[in-house]
Amino acid sequence: MYRQTYLFYPAGQVEASAVCVKETDCYTRERGYGFIVEENGKQDPDLTLPELNGGFLPVPWYSIPWYSIPMYSMSEDFGWEGRQIPLRFKCRVPEPGSYRIKIVIQGKEKLSDLRIFTGRRCLAAYQDELPAGKACVREMCVEVCGIIPRGREQKYEDNCIEVAVTADRPCISRVMVEKVQCPVLYIAGDSTVADQSAEYPYAPGASYAGWGQMMPYFVAGEMPVSNHAHSGLTTESFREEGHYAIIMEQGKAGDYMLFQFGHNDQKLMHLKAQEGYLANLERYIGECRDKGMYPLLVTPVARNSWRGSDGAYNDLLEEYAGACLELGAKLSVPVLDLHRLSMEFVLRLGKEGAKKYFFPSDYTHHNDFGAQQMAAMVCQEIKRVCGNWKDLDDDRNREAVRNGIPSGYRWLADQIREDVQEILWDEPACIEPLQRPEGFVAADDPEEFEEPDRPEDWLLRAEGLEMVVRRAGFFQINVYNDLLSDVIGHEWYAGTVECGLQNGIVTKDMCPDGRFRPLEPVTRLEFVLFLMTAYESRRTLPEDEPCVYDDLVSARERKLVSAACQLGVLAPDGTEPLNGFISRREGARMCRNLKIM
Repeated sequence: MYRQTYLFYPAGQVEASAVCVKETDCYTRERGYGFIVEENGKQDPDLTLPELNGGFLPVPWYSIPWYSIPMYSMSEDFGWEGRQIPLRFKCRVPEPGSYRIKIVIQGKEKLSDLRIFTGRRCLAAYQDELPAGKACVREMCVEVCGIIPRGREQKYEDNCIEVAVTADRPCISRVMVEKVQCPVLYIAGDSTVADQSAEYPYAPGASYAGWGQMMPYFVAGEMPVSNHAHSGLTTESFREEGHYAIIMEQGKAGDYMLFQFGHNDQKLMHLKAQEGYLANLERYIGECRDKGMYPLLVTPVARNSWRGSDGAYNDLLEEYAGACLELGAKLSVPVLDLHRLSMEFVLRLGKEGAKKYFFPSDYTHHNDFGAQQMAAMVCQEIKRVCGNWKDLDDDRNREAVRNGIPSGYRWLADQIREDVQEILWDEPACIEPLQRPEGFVAADDPEEFEEPDRPEDWLLRAEGLEMVVRRAGFFQINVYNDLLSDVIGHEWYAGTVECGLQNGIVTKDMCPDGRFRPLEPVTRLEFVLFLMTAYESRRTLPEDEPCVYDDLVSARERKLVSAACQLGVLAPDGTEPLNGFISRREGARMCRNLKIM
């Protein structure tokens, strides 16, 4: 069995087989281990894909010198009060499978607010305070497994393990990695479950998170959590996009499989609760059982949604929760009723009180605090439901037993910590998402817009918005908040539309009927409004001057169109029809001509 030890800044005698990691050892494929910093992504683009790495992305205006990796203090050196920089270490392992990780953290100074993440920003441990010289020792299991990143169509194999530590003064003393054989808990689901990335400087209250990435924190036994949930997925697209095939290829008899869907199914007519949704879940259950795996259903997590008419709670997922409970009873499958528990949580706190557990200005997706609460509810349900489950004495799992792998729903319940409620974080502090500093200008790269693919095709609204988002240097967002009736979460442009909504590029008056019309051609005026609104978020618009288009646009649009004329985006002589469609080449030219950002 594979075993490797990494020692950081060692003193005195060390094991002969251990690898000594120096402060300046940044990760490269050739080295096979090292720290991850911003510079890595410039040398290896795969290191910027959150699904293949630790899920931490720097905000565009922030960077640290690579040589200062282990020696920074957020509060003193950088002035980001309440935020932290992750210390990230990545190492290669020989093959996919389950690995036990032992992490030792021992600082010369006191550490506060210590968190340990593994894999794609999955919470493994938390300690409020670690005294100077005292060691924090944590063991956990991870599953190294291929994954299809968002926006990609093929599976990526990345046989690596990443450990990230956040604290006021993060450090790592020792990491030991060992191959093991044990049952795996796989997760299938949507954005409310997925391993979401976080911007850094990191604050848990202002970071997107799915409850699946918080599950390892509550596991006491030797069982890795392998989360294959992705933003926008339905019971149908989870299979069609190839995510399910990865689990079926790597999974084995005696493994477990959690399913939570509904948030995106409900927007598609053929995936109604009692129709396609129910049929798809039933098919998954049968296939898991045929493979000797243990399926479990999770009712969809509740939103913080309330009616405007009478202020009463608006349960948008009741039918889907009911369908799960019905199917579980029919097929004798454990159902973890997260919908009920999370709705009771929201009702107890009220609309305003619940907001601190959701990402700011979002009513569907949680921050790290909320995701941890939801994961705790799932784990409590596992102990309640599976702990009392009468495991059938059939031959479904004979292969697992023959290989010495424990099996059964009650075994799963035994892997959950007894003190789930006691180890929850304290109440979240109110920290807003980071705002770009005054005067910040992103790197100007007009060459990217020299000649697009299909240059003579009409530019679609979704494609035009994606061009503008890239030109303005905004990060695409992996989640979509279900605000527009014709944008479904699994579509390639959903994250772009959400980015446009959150940054004010897409406004309500651009979608008067609650529809964005993503696949319709964009008019010149619509594209100018996208582009100039993005410009206005970066720089001050020129003084409003009369132009030839004034009588053709509304008062609100006039200053943006005037600025477009002054900045070379629109022909100032009025020869470009505002209501005409534009080609992909024209859109690229307009982006290229705007010297912003």
